[in-house]
Amino acid sequence: MTQPVMDLCDQVICSTYARYPVVLERGQGSRLWDAYGKEYVDFVAGIAVCNLGHCHPEVTEVICRQAQTLVHVSNLYYTRPQVALADALRRHSFADRVFFANSGAEANEAAIKLARKYSRDKYGPGRFHVITMENSFHGRTLATLSATGQEKVQKGFEPLVEGFLFVPYNDIEAVRRAMSSEVCAVLVEPIQGEGGVRVGDAGYFQELRALCTERDVLLIFDEVQVGMGRTGTLFAYEQLDVTPDVMTLAKALGNGLPIGAMLATEQAAQAFTLGSHASTFGGTPLVTAAAGKVLELLSQPSFLASVREKGQYFLERLRDLQSRHAEKVRDVRGRGLIVGMELAGPGKAIVDQCLSKGFLINCTHETVLRFVPPLVIGKDDIDRLIDVLDGVLKEWTP
Repeated sequence: MTQPVMDLCDQVICSTYARYPVVLERGQGSRLWDAYGKEYVDFVAGIAVCNLGHCHPEVTEVICRQAQTLVHVSNLYYTRPQVALADALRRHSFADRVFFANSGAEANEAAIKLARKYSRDKYGPGRFHVITMENSFHGRTLATLSATGQEKVQKGFEPLVEGFLFVPYNDIEAVRRAMSSEVCAVLVEPIQGEGGVRVGDAGYFQELRALCTERDVLLIFDEVQVGMGRTGTLFAYEQLDVTPDVMTLAKALGNGLPIGAMLATEQAAQAFTLGSHASTFGGTPLVTAAAGKVLELLSQPSFLASVREKGQYFLERLRDLQSRHAEKVRDVRGRGLIVGMELAGPGKAIVDQCLSKGFLINCTHETVLRFVPPLVIGKDDIDRLIDVLDGVLKEWTP
């Protein structure tokens, strides 16, 4: 039943993904079902995308209604859903202006372009370097992979876009040493997701803010993975007592539909003038209508409180698991419902075992199990996963 699908995929789609031998056909909430009807509990959520779970009824209703009304025109014209979403994002954040794109990479590309143009308009040419962090991940376009601090995603695409300087994450002195009159921005993730669920200290970000203000350098937060309620507040920066100049969003903003957004202060946004940047499909009526409902649901205080509560519960259960397998589990870390468990060896075999037992999990940075379930996940499902991991770890050899 599924082998012909997988065989045809191997023939017609570029071989850029190492896919698991599962054909998923249906989803609801935190559950997925394959072509044979086998049920899986989802702790991946499309990699932190389906924060409201699969096929949320209110979001689905909005999508269907909008699809019958207006799907796409052009940004040469105004549309109500786009303007309403931009206004809602502005009201819920520090930002004054929004630029819509189709993905996190495109949102980060817009942020990099904005920073360069802001600095050029104000100081002239030569001030175009962007400081980014080792082990960061900002996207797969040529500029954003050039900004990514991981050689494995850059290999084979040289020469890269010039002007990116890499320093260790969570090290303010390294940023100070890299800061020069040629720097226009610092691009940083509040939590490095692809980099192994590494959580930066609040003090580090506060000092970054002070340094960027002193040098008139834009501070850009990449919240593509950690925004939209993932950490227990709508945006991760809210827990750091820091306000960036620019923030990028994507993934969970559309709960599965492709959308990215770059948010900026009025001062920074002035650099984007008529014709300076564009996106044909950026902010279509269909995706912005859906994203508007997603934002409305995710921003509810009671919902965010539940994310914090479940996130703390998950951390405690994983740390208890760590105490029982101390020789195999090196660390447990995270915030809200982005949680990482660092292993003493490669984690692929554990991911495979969990898949066979009906749990979808993910391994990043080779040795870190990354858990980013739908934010509607229940404590009972967390308990079931802990039981499965306990059994798998007993048999696993690093």
